[in-house]
Amino acid sequence: MNRAIFRDPWGIPHLRADGPDELAFLQGYNAAFDRAWQLEVDRHRAQGTSAAFLGETAVVWDRFARMSLIADTARRCHAALDDETARWTGRYTDGVNAGLAAGAARSPEFARTGLAPGRWEPWTPVAVWIATHILFAGFPTKLWREEVVRALGEDHVGLFATDGPGTSGSNGWLVAAPRTATGAALIAGDPHRFIEDPGIYQQIRLACPEFDVVGIAVPGIPGIAHFGHTGSVAWGITNAMADYQDLYRERLRRRGPLVEAYGPDGWRPAEVRTETVEVAGGRSVEVEVVETERGPLIAGGPDAGEGISLRCPVRAGAGIGFDALLPLLRARTVADVDRAVDRWVEPVNVVQAADTGGGLLHRVAGRVPRRHPENRLRVVPAWDERHRWDGTYEPLPREDVDGVAVMANQRGISAPLGVEFAPRHRAARIRELLDGQERWTGEEMTRVHTDTFLGSAAPLLDLLAGLTGLSDGAEALRGRLLAWNRRMDADSADAALFAALRSKVVLVLAARPALARLTAAPAALPEVFHPWLAPVPRIAYALERLLSPGALPGLDAPGAVRAAVEELAVEGGESGVWGDTHRLVPWQALPAEDDAERPSLDGDFDCVLSTSSVPGITDLSARGPATRYVWDLARREDSLWIVPLGACGAAGDPHRRDQLPLWLAGELVPVVCDWDALTEEKHDV
Repeated sequence: MNRAIFRDPWGIPHLRADGPDELAFLQGYNAAFDRAWQLEVDRHRAQGTSAAFLGETAVVWDRFARMSLIADTARRCHAALDDETARWTGRYTDGVNAGLAAGAARSPEFARTGLAPGRWEPWTPVAVWIATHILFAGFPTKLWREEVVRALGEDHVGLFATDGPGTSGSNGWLVAAPRTATGAALIAGDPHRFIEDPGIYQQIRLACPEFDVVGIAVPGIPGIAHFGHTGSVAWGITNAMADYQDLYRERLRRRGPLVEAYGPDGWRPAEVRTETVEVAGGRSVEVEVVETERGPLIAGGPDAGEGISLRCPVRAGAGIGFDALLPLLRARTVADVDRAVDRWVEPVNVVQAADTGGGLLHRVAGRVPRRHPENRLRVVPAWDERHRWDGTYEPLPREDVDGVAVMANQRGISAPLGVEFAPRHRAARIRELLDGQERWTGEEMTRVHTDTFLGSAAPLLDLLAGLTGLSDGAEALRGRLLAWNRRMDADSADAALFAALRSKVVLVLAARPALARLTAAPAALPEVFHPWLAPVPRIAYALERLLSPGALPGLDAPGAVRAAVEELAVEGGESGVWGDTHRLVPWQALPAEDDAERPSLDGDFDCVLSTSSVPGITDLSARGPATRYVWDLARREDSLWIVPLGACGAAGDPHRRDQLPLWLAGELVPVVCDWDALTEEKHDV
């Protein structure tokens, strides 16, 4: 049995085995050896058991994981996999189990928390996938809209419709052969997610006699789901911003030990049980888990007489989409990719692909249930027959590619499937940049990845330009900002000044009577949803709309801008440079004992270089490009990639953070395809 792990100069694993199953074993082993702590945190989060070693701060998530039945859903989805995929996934978990002890020995976090490596079940990767993506489509936004309706009235339900807190987006673009210097297509992009330490994405190569694929994997998940290059075909994805999860308002009652929920067919029994969340250093927490015919309760309960249930395709029997993973690895053409992603379920993505024969693909993949339009907007009554799912799914749009295709979560190809989309700025800027040059090379794509022009600055600056009667100090600030090039560069003092003004405008608006009725999150809603329910971030991300004429009676946007710039002038108007406050703060399950460096960042949330801050709250950034890639269909070895930190998650490893300086500088590293240029790493596997 031939299994071997090779490394390139960046420590990126290149894995080679005799067949797909043995390669899956090796991928699992490598993930555990390089990322044991990350994998075990993800397993426990999926099971709702992370508080047992992380303490009280993890109870909020564990409670949600139990109530939403992540682990049970994963078991169901795994049981529905075809035999080959189930066997292949099982070999992956065999590899994880074989590598965990060695990986844990490299990870001091186990000793710090007293955690011992556990055992991965065949369904664990499915659970990790669900836990990673259950909030991806942003169903808590429906809870926010209920608050908007309560405070402002139904006419304003869509007032804050934009890419908001907690959502995940991406940039992606495809440049067809006639627009490249080589005469072969290029695919490039960068998914915007929470920057985690270790990172959520892993550069990897998977090779066996059937296929040889480079791509970006998710540790804990077999294969390469999102971004890959097989040599003859390459693909990338972004979040389609589709709405495929529903919330139902449930009427509940107890009848002795039983719980019943009122639905279209009257009172019906609900499944109910009590689970215990163990808490390190604290008292255990009991969680009542209730599932109605719509889905599990994620808020409320029988004692309150009401609750909110969650319905999503993976729980409703649509499967998980893992049956697409092996066909993707085996793909040779865009037609193969197209057939593979037909099996995808969630998250719902826009897929772009190109092959060496000139084939191109631009389509949506996943499952979006066909149901009443109001289901997409609000929490709907469980007892109303109109809101019941009928088991059918929406047709998935696709478009031809004419030279260039751009996907940046905007209201484009997937518009029929969603409600809220990202503002147009990133997509428009990418297309503007691509249209500005006749022929492109892979190396030149970094200019697109790292563009810092902030298109969404215009409404605020336009209002600022129209003000009269400003004080001398405010007039001076206005002069600086109107002359600013609108680039959110880390070394720009004017970018810092704009960010300071923007934050003050957000806070002024939040205090206006028209918006002050939007209070903090209702106590009845679990804390896990509070990021979606906080008014200041919502106002910040919807600022462009709120500054438009007539957005909301009594808001007085020009007056808010005037008050903000005058306040800034009184304070002196000096804010240093943008990178002084706009710094990277990766999420860690267990914060480092030392004070980790917080490097300065270029970009902002509406730039192509999307490094999100939360105006009015903080300039620090926890979200940004979780990887960048360029797939070259002319020569795969001319492809490029980068991750924010490094290839390995083990403390002290030389490749833990060695890519960070390049990522910060907007640079990419080459995809090494020559086996002779790699170094074999000896393992007893």
